[in-house]
Amino acid sequence: MRHRFSIIVNIFVCAFILSGCISVARSPSPRFYRLSSLSLEQSCEKVKIAADTLIGVGPVRIPDYLNRPQIVTVNKDKTMAFAQFDRWGESLDVAVTRVLDENLTFLLEGSDVQMHPWNMFVPVRFQVTLEVIRLDIDLKQDVELVVQWSILDLKDKNFIFSQRSVLRAAVEPLSYAGAERAISIVLSQLSSEIAHELSRLLTMHQEKKQHTIAI
Repeated sequence: MRHRFSIIVNIFVCAFILSGCISVARSPSPRFYRLSSLSLEQSCEKVKIAADTLIGVGPVRIPDYLNRPQIVTVNKDKTMAFAQFDRWGESLDVAVTRVLDENLTFLLEGSDVQMHPWNMFVPVRFQVTLEVIRLDIDLKQDVELVVQWSILDLKDKNFIFSQRSVLRAAVEPLSYAGAERAISIVLSQLSSEIAHELSRLLTMHQEKKQHTIAI
């Protein structure tokens, strides 16, 4: 009787273990995505600035609901969806800072671009800070980025420029991979805006400096 009971118990235990193995095996593996910077193949207008100008990028502030491993998308009724198996490979604030740093290094010929936080002994002249107001990802349509960005002159300790940019890019293909590509595109557009504004400000600074010397 005891032997028969032991056999029944063992059968139930094995069945439980096997069912657990099967459910684990059927669970999909998470997919991780990484935002991309500009490449040499992309046609982008580069901007020349003084070679001795040091630019600092960051910090970048991201809303708490976005700064998580899961990719956050927006539904038609404006509710949010958190992807269970589609995730960022790094913190989104770090990813955005990295991409902007790489893009500006590519766009600003002759410049030295530092990513926040930089060494305190590095004499960064102009600092670009950013606050993401909204990043809406619609997997069936597009990505919209609303960001407030500012430029500070660290040497003169002046707040010299601020702008809110609204940027959009289509999600192609209609997938999380397409969403990553669209976000990378709007960040490249934002990088171009920042690069041209830095160039304008530096040109004004050089002209003012030369005028002062002439006087």
